[in-house]
Amino acid sequence: MTAGNNGADTPENDDPFAYLYRAEGGEGGAPGSAGAGGAARQPGVPRTSYNQVRAVGQRQYGQQAQQPVTYGQPNATYAAPETLPGGDRTRPVPAPGRGAEPEPRRRNGLLIGAVAVVAVVCIGIGVAMLTNNGGDTKDANAGKPGPTAGDTVKPSEPPNSKPKPGELPKEDAGSLRLDGGATTAKDVPGARSAGGTYIGGMNTPGASATWSVDVDTAGKYKLWVGYGVPGKDANLTLNVNGTAIPRPVNMENFAHAPEGAWDKGWTKTWSYVQLNKGTNTVKLSCESGNQCDVNLDQVWLARP
Repeated sequence: MTAGNNGADTPENDDPFAYLYRAEGGEGGAPGSAGAGGAARQPGVPRTSYNQVRAVGQRQYGQQAQQPVTYGQPNATYAAPETLPGGDRTRPVPAPGRGAEPEPRRRNGLLIGAVAVVAVVCIGIGVAMLTNNGGDTKDANAGKPGPTAGDTVKPSEPPNSKPKPGELPKEDAGSLRLDGGATTAKDVPGARSAGGTYIGGMNTPGASATWSVDVDTAGKYKLWVGYGVPGKDANLTLNVNGTAIPRPVNMENFAHAPEGAWDKGWTKTWSYVQLNKGTNTVKLSCESGNQCDVNLDQVWLARP
């Protein structure tokens, strides 16, 4: 209360919020009530301590009047962006009860999926490479049938046993027929025959080495003999098809080896021989008058 108001006429008139439950004047309100329509108070009871009570939305500020707001109704001045010209009408609307999926989460999911696909492809390639490499180490003949008990297996031929077409025969001395104390040995290194085998023991009278040789054409040939001497000259008797050649095979120290150095005395020599077409026998022997301190490693034919 103020100095100009000595009290309200009734308790409800003294309530500043009485307009909330009091009927408005002019619209069926009770006579003498202070409604929103501004009905006059009872005569003789001035009231200056309260401003005139107005309904919400009816008070005006300055020169502009505040329009009443009705709750629950759409605002006439608002329009959704989708309803405006050029508005976004294609924006997807999330399903009820589910919000839009965050963009970073979707990107992470796509990235993880791509990495998984690449990993699977790499693993497949690695497995294929390992499988192929494992197959390369297998025997190339695996799975192929081998010889059975009824098959005929051809034995390997000794080296130089048969010359190629157009070539003349060549033989290691160790494969010749030996007689009279001649024997094979490997003690002296440097022999040019297979395995280093040579014929020794030729310094015994009657010792011999015989070669059976085939030729396609009768005629004159050079007979080459590989030999080794201990730093001094030697010679042997040559016999072709049972006939002795008057001149012995000259086996000088062409290697100029020092005396006693058998391993340094390996060299070669040749003599003419007349051969028949077909098989012929060529014999080298230690006879009376020969100097037979010599080793033999190879014999072969050549054209004159």
